[in-house]
Amino acid sequence: MDPPAVKRSRGCPAAPEERDAGAGAVRGRGRPEALLDLSAKRVAESWAFEQVEERFSRVPEPVQKRIVFWSFPRSEREICMYSSLGYQPPEGEHDARVPFTRGLHLLQSGAVDRVLQVGFHLSGNVRESGGPGEPERLYRVSISFDRCKITSVSCGCDNRDLFYCAHVVALSLYRIRHARQVELRLPISETLSQMNREQLQKFVQYLISAHHTEVLPTAQRLADEILLLGSEINLVHGAPDPTAGAGIEDANCWHLDEEQIQEQVKQLLSNGGYYGASQQLRSMFCKVREMLRMRDSNGARMLILMTEQFLQDPRLALWRQQGAGMTDKCRQLWDELGALWVCVVLSPHCKPEEQASWLQLLGQWDKLDMCPLEEGNYSFDGPSLQPTAPLGPGSEEEEEEVVAAGSRHTVFGRALQAGSLRWSDPHLQRILASDSYGPSLTGSVGSDKPTFDPQGRPLWLGEPFPTACARVDTLRAHGYPRQALRLAGAIVNTLRLQRRHQLETYKQQKKELLQKGSTCITNTEGWVGHPLDPIGCLCRALLESCRLEEETLALYPDSGPEKRKVAYQHVPVPGTPGESYLALALEVALLGLGQQRALPEGLYAQDKVVRHEEQLLALLEEVELDERLVQVLRKQAGLLLEGGPFSGFGEVLFRESVPMHTCARYLFTALLPHDPDLAYRLALRAMRLPVLETAFPAGEPHPNPLDSIMSSRFPRWFILGHLETRQCELASAMLTAAKGDPKWLHAVLSSIQQNIHSPALLFKLAQDACKTATPASAPPDTTLLGIALELGLQVMRMTLNSMTWRRREMVRWLVSCATEMGPQALMNIMQNWYSLFTPVEAATIVAVTGTSHATLLRLQLDAARREELWACARTLALQCAMKDPQNCALPALTLCEKNHAAFEAAYQIVLDAAAGGLGHAHLFTVARYMEHRGLPLRAYKLATLALAQLSIAFHQDSHPAVNDVLWACSLSHSLGRHELSAIVPLIIRSVHCAPMLSDILRRWTLSAPGLGPLGARRAAKLLGPDRAPLCQLLDAAVAAYIATSHSRLTHISPRHYGDFIEFLGKARETFLLAPDGHLQFTRFLESLKQTYKGKKKLMLLVRERFG
Repeated sequence: MDPPAVKRSRGCPAAPEERDAGAGAVRGRGRPEALLDLSAKRVAESWAFEQVEERFSRVPEPVQKRIVFWSFPRSEREICMYSSLGYQPPEGEHDARVPFTRGLHLLQSGAVDRVLQVGFHLSGNVRESGGPGEPERLYRVSISFDRCKITSVSCGCDNRDLFYCAHVVALSLYRIRHARQVELRLPISETLSQMNREQLQKFVQYLISAHHTEVLPTAQRLADEILLLGSEINLVHGAPDPTAGAGIEDANCWHLDEEQIQEQVKQLLSNGGYYGASQQLRSMFCKVREMLRMRDSNGARMLILMTEQFLQDPRLALWRQQGAGMTDKCRQLWDELGALWVCVVLSPHCKPEEQASWLQLLGQWDKLDMCPLEEGNYSFDGPSLQPTAPLGPGSEEEEEEVVAAGSRHTVFGRALQAGSLRWSDPHLQRILASDSYGPSLTGSVGSDKPTFDPQGRPLWLGEPFPTACARVDTLRAHGYPRQALRLAGAIVNTLRLQRRHQLETYKQQKKELLQKGSTCITNTEGWVGHPLDPIGCLCRALLESCRLEEETLALYPDSGPEKRKVAYQHVPVPGTPGESYLALALEVALLGLGQQRALPEGLYAQDKVVRHEEQLLALLEEVELDERLVQVLRKQAGLLLEGGPFSGFGEVLFRESVPMHTCARYLFTALLPHDPDLAYRLALRAMRLPVLETAFPAGEPHPNPLDSIMSSRFPRWFILGHLETRQCELASAMLTAAKGDPKWLHAVLSSIQQNIHSPALLFKLAQDACKTATPASAPPDTTLLGIALELGLQVMRMTLNSMTWRRREMVRWLVSCATEMGPQALMNIMQNWYSLFTPVEAATIVAVTGTSHATLLRLQLDAARREELWACARTLALQCAMKDPQNCALPALTLCEKNHAAFEAAYQIVLDAAAGGLGHAHLFTVARYMEHRGLPLRAYKLATLALAQLSIAFHQDSHPAVNDVLWACSLSHSLGRHELSAIVPLIIRSVHCAPMLSDILRRWTLSAPGLGPLGARRAAKLLGPDRAPLCQLLDAAVAAYIATSHSRLTHISPRHYGDFIEFLGKARETFLLAPDGHLQFTRFLESLKQTYKGKKKLMLLVRERFG
């Protein structure tokens, strides 16, 4: 390790210390600063002290002291930059997280003492109170500085962070604010040079005595080396002095803990999934920009360290191996990193060797396989800004160049390209140098490009618009706001001239384009969403000049309980009367947002388009519109409508151009109070979604209606769902605003029906319109309510053949909306139900809800109108029952209960349907309903029709219809012997399950038939199982037991023997109901023993149980 710079001792007479010109000195009003201080300041900023000593043979001690005095940093902002975050911390965490604020509190509480400046070294003590019950802590702090920069720090707190600790901040602020109170000494080598041998020996011995435990070994080693004549230490002239400042060759930069930067970036990247990690990495990017703005060389150093850690992120290899894209948060950080490198490489004041070293690093990183690629299909050699622009795609050669150039572009490609840009163009230099640069101030600038517009305002031509805007961003980033503003003005002049020529070209070809009905895209790459964010850069530069700043410097301008609203003022553009930078910012934003451009390739690139749009509009919404800005809005809106293929609001659109919904919503809201006609015309023009217009003609539904367009149909349009939602929001805003204005309401409805193809969004619009049209405290708007109903009907028609869980919600809402409109609307949807609803929906929801007590109460109808509504509902129910008797017969019967003719018609529909194949389950359901209504004979009729369709096999003792059969048997038994006799053959034919037949038989023998509520009371005699009609059922039950037994024995296993014995026990009970049942059962068992004598174990069990 090299020793510190060696300082030569020079003797000079002592002089009293001078403090009156210190940074903290209070000067009299109007008193000029001393010439010594003025020159010392200048030298202290730019010359190393060694250079001063070598330049001048003798420097008087007062001059040395003033140079040393002024060499300490003088701006608290610089101390703040190295000790504070780059973003707003959470509320209540300012003191806990920000060293600058903590250091300021320590200074204000008097915690700093024993401050001493020896040459270029500052030391002091900082006391900090401990926690509850803990003693006060004392920290010894030392700071080295050179040329108004802190070059190293040391503190007893052993801080391990990116920033200076609070104790270093407290000592630094003490030196800046109370410079007169700091004891100042020249570098220690100057003091030693004034001592004789005896004084030097005494000084050394006292020093060793005071710190013998720490320095004695080092002191003895140095003494041994000095006494050795040939030692290395004796070959060096002079001796090192840590208080004498830096050498001529030493780098002049602020102290930056590189190891801590690398460690923190690595840790934050490993926590990349958390929002806080991304925020802290962004704060570090902000810190780099802050350093660049202060023209601090550490900005590039810090960015290099961060980039190296980004490239070492292990997730890059994992994503590459899996073929997966990185997360959005990570991709945004990489974008910011690439944009920062453009600013660094394009620096207007960097040395050529610095830029060369950066480009070499970028070239190495660019070739790494892990280096992320730039998203989107943006070219690197786009068309330059020209006074005229063609009205069609470029030549084939240009297209081939774009394809060839698009092979592989990493996030560093833009920065590498920026390395070839220069600031030496004479015209550019003149633009940057003066607000009043015009044709009268210069002759030819040695270029065939036009340099001024017809009004004499400077233009900047010859390079792509994003590149020109990158220059503006770079100038702002490096602390040249005035120059950035001048260049931004020249770019705006160029855009205006280009637009003027575009409009002239379009007017010449307008008729041909309108006849054609479509256009080729004129801007293959958009400016909003571009990697260099040109529109955003230009707008921020222009708005920054108009922002009203607070007079008092606050570290946290938004730290109050409510975020302070940003305020802007009109700042005149020099040389252009009547124009302001605020108006230019609005014009540029609308120009970029309204540009007709193709949607870029890739999900992330498309997301970025949306994100940049929202960021630009958020900026515009901060600007309070006055009369001047409203005029700008009107003018730009008119130009957008007339812009043809160059505008997204033009009459003809490229199929895959970016929709204008978000921009149009802002313009609509802003223009509506001032020019409603223009606002509606613009918003209605923007309702188009060209990619869907060519896929689905107006009014045709999607393949999957309740969702957005299937992504497989449009694989490039990853954000289509988001775009359709924005389209819906624009339509909703227009519907709400047009309330009470039938003309615009119908125009908006027509646009919605033509341009919105998603039923889910149409339904949302219908709901919003209905809600707006029916306020709680005012009469409804019938026109808007009618539009809501019309949209609802359209949704019903579009989704009729695609059943989803949302259909029921939609149908119920439509009925309620029609109810709000009145009885005629309700009857209309009932009469036209066939094209709107399924039979089930119409019968179970529309008819029932439309005639419910709540609906009738809401409509407040007289008796005649109420009966008319009921008749309409009954007609609907009968039509549904005929269309779908299986699901609608019962609802139709229920609805028609109070009208005899309608009820009879519904009953007849059920009978006809039974002959046509209506299932037994539905017939049993209707039969039970009839019994519940007190119509047992009709219930019996339907039950017999159901039994005729039923078949229960021998092993289906848990058949779903078991309870229905038992209910039918109970019904027939209660009606009388005649009905019982008629149903027995049906039971025998339909039921082959022996336990079920025996159960029916026993139930019928427990009581006399006809004892039910409507049965014949005279038939009080019990029926015997051996007499008709039950004897037939008994024979069927016995036969079923015999058949079932043989069937079970065919494939029986030993583990089922016990179940079979129990089954035989139940069979014997049924056999014994017959007069000769015992004999029949005995014969049956003998037959089993003979037939299945091979199953010896089973037969043994049979003998044990039955003999």
